[in-house]
Amino acid sequence: MGDYTAPFIVYALFSVLAIVVYGLDKLAARRGKRRVPEMTLHTIALVGGWPGAMLAMQLFRHKTRKRGFVLITWAIALLHVAAWVFVLESRGFFG
Repeated sequence: MGDYTAPFIVYALFSVLAIVVYGLDKLAARRGKRRVPEMTLHTIALVGGWPGAMLAMQLFRHKTRKRGFVLITWAIALLHVAAWVFVLESRGFFG
């Protein structure tokens, strides 16, 4: 089957990073300060922080009205899920 500990540690670490960065961006938005670029937020999600990004969007009610941003975040999440299904299927995980 394989050891999947390392990828899940990466997901956890980047998810925590995503929550922190989304929180800081929301705070900056409220204060009218310099914002975190959307590309940075998407990159964090893409490298494994998508669970934290999706949680932070709801937790902070941040970026939820920006349809394009939300769609890209969901696309990143679906890409990760599809990749995991492919990897697990190719290793006989599902039978």
